[in-house]
Amino acid sequence: LVNKNVVFKDLGLLIVDEEQKFGVAVKDNLKAIKENVDVLTLTATPIPRTLHMALSGIRNISVIETPPEERLSVKSTVAVFNKELVKGVIEAELRRNGQVFFVHNRIHDIDRTALKVRELVPWAEIGVAHGQMPEKQLEDVMRRFFEGELEVLVSTAIVGSGIDIPRANTIIIDRADRMGLAELYQLRGRVGRGSVKGHAIFLAPPESLLTEEARKRLQAVQEMSYLGAGFRLALKDLEIRGAGDMFGPEQSGHIHEIGFDLYIEMLEKAVAELKGDSVKAAPEPVIDLKVSAFIPEEYIDDITLRLSFYRRLASLGSEEEALDFGAELRDRFGPVPLEVSNLLEVVRLKAFAREFSIMKIVEKNGKVRVLFSEDTPVEPSRIFALQDNYHDMIRFFPDGFEVELDREKSETVFPHMLGILTELSGETVKEGTH
Repeated sequence: LVNKNVVFKDLGLLIVDEEQKFGVAVKDNLKAIKENVDVLTLTATPIPRTLHMALSGIRNISVIETPPEERLSVKSTVAVFNKELVKGVIEAELRRNGQVFFVHNRIHDIDRTALKVRELVPWAEIGVAHGQMPEKQLEDVMRRFFEGELEVLVSTAIVGSGIDIPRANTIIIDRADRMGLAELYQLRGRVGRGSVKGHAIFLAPPESLLTEEARKRLQAVQEMSYLGAGFRLALKDLEIRGAGDMFGPEQSGHIHEIGFDLYIEMLEKAVAELKGDSVKAAPEPVIDLKVSAFIPEEYIDDITLRLSFYRRLASLGSEEEALDFGAELRDRFGPVPLEVSNLLEVVRLKAFAREFSIMKIVEKNGKVRVLFSEDTPVEPSRIFALQDNYHDMIRFFPDGFEVELDREKSETVFPHMLGILTELSGETVKEGTH
């Protein structure tokens, strides 16, 4: 289809299935066949670049997470290669009258691997399949496996898609650390396709010999073994590999020149402008209060996880998001300590500050000063109305006000400040994160 000699009379719709198997050049050529063609991309695990384009608003995305009726999740296990383990897994599946995929993704020694499997289960019927076999021979092996004549199929990753064999409910993947997340997810999807519980065994070297990326991939595929996990796995793949170049050939990797966060910010603004949405550069407020606000190691001991939560905190844009984030932390890690609670309250204050174009909320000598920018949407009358509740505790300045707080108890600073800012908005204060 991408051949230049192929000419379409009136092409209106292009559907790309198994999108993760196509390179950027092929997809760009397909899109260049004719301008203004509607494109529908189907995939269980979108590549980082495609997913990022969807999340950035450049492409629309629709997620189907409802599994077929009676489908059970596949139990996923990561293990170091062990003959007794492999033998036990194969025997357990054959005892329940099932079949086994053994994926070894290297053709040059796949026959030797098949011999090792035969030594482990000499009474089982074993076949070999890979893409360089003569077509008729490959077809014969697959037919025999489909019809149940073969009990174990030692193959390359060619079985990763388009295979639906209800009796095959165990898959063993050799050197899973050398495969990508999407490929591992596709292979796992070959088993458990009926109403029988499927098992996926990912064989890898000891953790000390794995690269950091391989370790993260295997951890993700083991943890996300529930039904409908493909989209979340793709999000994890995006986090591990980066988004790729929007207009270049790279499907993964970071935008090194300007940094990923700045790139995302610039991209979101560009998309908003093209959509006709108003883009307003809100000032980044400074919050300087004498409180301890951080995530203690005792609360989240994994440094990578802590950093990811800090990144998420920095991207929160509203008070509702801050409250939801606090609820998520309590759900995952238990009651939040005071330092984390303070951090979340700072995020809530920042959300108010952005909304009101407040430049600074600074504490000094037991007083908190709030300074507005010139284009603040807050009416002066609302600011002066604070006098009714705070009397001689508040002083007004041309660019803001200063309020004296009772600092005998450190936790009073946030309820006071949130109460003041809520009064400016004319709303009622919401329950905090304490």
